[in-house]
Amino acid sequence: MQGITSKDNELIKHIKKLKDKKYRDMSNEYVIEGIKLVAEAIQEKAAIKQIILCDDCEKNAAIPKDLMYEIAKYECIYVTEKVFNYLSEVQTPQGILAVIEKTSQATEIDYTQDIIVALDDVQDPGNLGTILRTVDSIGLTQILVSKGTADSYNPKVVRSTMGAIFRVKIIACEDLKQTLKEIKRHKFKIVVSSLQTENTIYDIAYQKKVILIGNEANGVKKEIQELADEKIKIPMLGKTESLNASVATGIILYEYVRQKIENN
Repeated sequence: MQGITSKDNELIKHIKKLKDKKYRDMSNEYVIEGIKLVAEAIQEKAAIKQIILCDDCEKNAAIPKDLMYEIAKYECIYVTEKVFNYLSEVQTPQGILAVIEKTSQATEIDYTQDIIVALDDVQDPGNLGTILRTVDSIGLTQILVSKGTADSYNPKVVRSTMGAIFRVKIIACEDLKQTLKEIKRHKFKIVVSSLQTENTIYDIAYQKKVILIGNEANGVKKEIQELADEKIKIPMLGKTESLNASVATGIILYEYVRQKIENN
């Protein structure tokens, strides 16, 4: 067990730099923070490299004893409260974080699932994390993300996933348009949301479909919309004309869940 008291320690400087995407990509690591996320990482057998604990964690009994037993199986490094707060990305730290090695970049798409969710330049980390969490909640195990989508290992994304980051395969598409063309060859149909349609989310069957979610400000790019086989909209009774990207995704995906339950 190590103990670190200085922010100038090389490991501390390394962990701090992992908040930068370029450094995360170079080192092939990312940081998770909080009791629930570390517990999920252990449960899902993520590649945990180090677990960082605040000196006072055991004193205030914030971390459950059974989790402490599991944590002890890994390389644990204790730091002072000052050092931990320097590393933390949250306002009220729980005194525990971990460095995780990224899994190998997924490239193979699973065509056995009913639907595939694809994101076209979703920019907000909170939206991306919440969408990953929603995808996980309905039993999907993959998601496609365009080159312009927010980094999946951004600390805010990771926190927002609430553990889904360890279960959902993230397939980064260098050219989303070409990837969608390939998916169509596997008899999937592309579905985009649009106000220029009378069809609602309740008017299509969610089988062999790609649900395409667009950028928060601009929606799905025109060149990709041209690939769409079907367009849908979420019916709204009030004056609001659009919804947050993650909220809209949740509404669409739970119509898929409703149909699946009804058909079974």
